[in-house]
Amino acid sequence: MSNRVAFVTGGAQGIGAGISRTLGAKGFQVAIADLNLDVAQATAGSINADGGRAVAVQVDVTDTASVQAGVKTVTDELGPIEIAVNNAGWDDFMKFVDTTEEFWNRILEINFKGVLRVTQTVVPGMLERGWGRIINIGSDAGRVGSSLEAVYSGAKGGIIAFTKTLAREVAAKGVTANTVCPGPTDTPALRRFADNAGQDAEKVISGMTKSVPLRRLAQPSDVAAAVAFFASDDSGYITGQTLSVSGGLTMA
Repeated sequence: MSNRVAFVTGGAQGIGAGISRTLGAKGFQVAIADLNLDVAQATAGSINADGGRAVAVQVDVTDTASVQAGVKTVTDELGPIEIAVNNAGWDDFMKFVDTTEEFWNRILEINFKGVLRVTQTVVPGMLERGWGRIINIGSDAGRVGSSLEAVYSGAKGGIIAFTKTLAREVAAKGVTANTVCPGPTDTPALRRFADNAGQDAEKVISGMTKSVPLRRLAQPSDVAAAVAFFASDDSGYITGQTLSVSGGLTMA
């Protein structure tokens, strides 16, 4: 469908790997930008083995120099970045009163400022070329809140507001910006966070599943389908939007 270059942060595993694989299957050239280079290379290898084209690049979204170096490496190898998927994220389950300022900073550096760094690095080129897609992975926690995720919810709410404002600023140059908000998604990270919070992962997942009208958690491929649409030429008249992929959990 497309030979355009897509830069996916946190693209090595979980939701990010689902996004990377789906874009690769649809003909995009995929740059998997991840802190874990070994896993990123494995994911890129699986895409290439299936007939797509993907490369892995080590990127730390909390470091501006690392982001800029990663973008340059991808541009030199694949060409200008036309789609940026800001997926890299991190969280841990705990009550807000138990959090520390160090925890706040880590959440904001990865989940909010990481998006700012990547976006500021790639958008000027998109504006110059007159085409681009910014797709930010938010969370329904940023729309309706989520127990034990107060700081994370705040960061994701900021992403939604940032994306809407960015969309207004870049629209006249042919660049769109949209947010995809996953609901509960069955990934290793979800199970790990539950364990870290001292909760039984299976019970947490069972409780989440019961609250979803479609009676299942999302799979990474469900989120990836929404990202692929926003990355496509067909979505050119859609910008500043927030799309929940939550099985009907949030409908407002």
